[in-house]
Amino acid sequence: MVTRYYRELLNFLSRAVNNREAAADLAQESYARVLAMQQDGVTIAEPRALLYRTARNLVIDQHRRDTVRGVGADHDCYDVHASDGDANFTALDTLAAPAALEPETAAMSAQGVAAMLAVIGELPLRCREAFILHKFDGLSQAAVAQQMGISVTMVERHIKHAMQACRRCAESPPHE
Repeated sequence: MVTRYYRELLNFLSRAVNNREAAADLAQESYARVLAMQQDGVTIAEPRALLYRTARNLVIDQHRRDTVRGVGADHDCYDVHASDGDANFTALDTLAAPAALEPETAAMSAQGVAAMLAVIGELPLRCREAFILHKFDGLSQAAVAQQMGISVTMVERHIKHAMQACRRCAESPPHE
């Protein structure tokens, strides 16, 4: 996890605080907190999202401490380029990790993928086979027909049926 996301997180934090050394400290602290959670037995489904959330929270916490201490922007190593008050936190929100990396979004996405895989798994065997060969393996409909020993028209029907099932899954509201 450390080597996989470190440079990306460091670049994100460097843009957020406008100071490479402070960003390195924040990245290290973010990793330390996430690793401590793992050592405590917490299962982390999306470590990248958690790292970004942790780092963002550390930036906000540091900025709040600096504001309380009265550290000016000219002395502040965590310069978020915003005026006083709520605008500081609005600026930090614009520097947040992409929405896809937020834990809530990642969890919803994982649930959506699981639901879609369940729908595909429930398709009739030949329909599922044609769909997977075409959509996941990238075979043309003619190649699928040849491999399965059926007509191209039958492959088209299988794929259409599978696509309709997937579309219904994507359009249905999430279950809580």
